Amino acid sequence: MKKVSNLLFAATALLAVLAIESCSNKSNNVTPVKPTLYDSLGGTAMVNDPAKAGTMIEKGRLGIRSVIDSTIFVIAGDSRINGHFTVLLAEVTKGDLSGFTELSDNLTTFVAVATGAKHYTYNGMSMTEAHDPAKNSRMNGKASSADFDAFVDDLVKGANKNGLPANLLGSVGKIVVSLKAQVVQK
Repeated sequence: MKKVSNLLFAATALLAVLAIESCSNKSNNVTPVKPTLYDSLGGTAMVNDPAKAGTMIEKGRLGIRSVIDSTIFVIAGDSRINGHFTVLLAEVTKGDLSGFTELSDNLTTFVAVATGAKHYTYNGMSMTEAHDPAKNSRMNGKASSADFDAFVDDLVKGANKNGLPANLLGSVGKIVVSLKAQVVQK
């Protein structure tokens, strides 16, 4: 009887050790969640929106919007490509910011989703449609490779105005460059 009791005790102890070891191995095999580019751009932490008093915005979205807005302003002054945006520039000159606001919001959402934001969905035109004057009456002419390169140059200027670190700008740049074939249509 004592042998059975010792054997039962040993078996129980062995099972307990195996169970503990199994649990500890499972916790060691958990793949850590890799931060997205959106997380690196500020992520989902909520902050006050300086453009809309009393409104909160994800820090990542705010950072992206700041770069987008700065880039739009740089493009507005860039004679190499601002001719593609005559409708927008005419509206802004008249004090109508609705087109600017819509463009800023669409591009901000597009970039947020492309960088890994989870709380937004881009519902705008595809990049091909958005840059095709036959499908987007707000676009004045098809973009060339030189136009795209000027846009990238202006994006860098907009990002630099907002202090975007070079490594993050490079990561965002990879996304932008991957869209060149959809944007350049002549």
